[in-house]
Amino acid sequence: MAEQATGAVEETEGAGSLAHGAAHELEHNPGKPMSWVAIAVIVVGFLVGGIALVPHPTWWAFWLGAGIAAVGCVMVLFTNTFRDDWY
Repeated sequence: MAEQATGAVEETEGAGSLAHGAAHELEHNPGKPMSWVAIAVIVVGFLVGGIALVPHPTWWAFWLGAGIAAVGCVMVLFTNTFRDDWY
């Protein structure tokens, strides 16, 4: 059986600069509210399009969902959702 270390562990400057429970220097960025709205529009479009295919394809509803998702994609483009600096 291997011996188990007992006692306190010394912390060095180079290794383990962030200990468990230490405050994070970088805070979580939840994003802009308009970005969340744009993503929600895309999700609604996919849901409408997906439900339109069950149990048999209803093509007008499918294309309506595709159009809603496309509008959401344009919203994402104009809100610069993917250009946000997360770091």
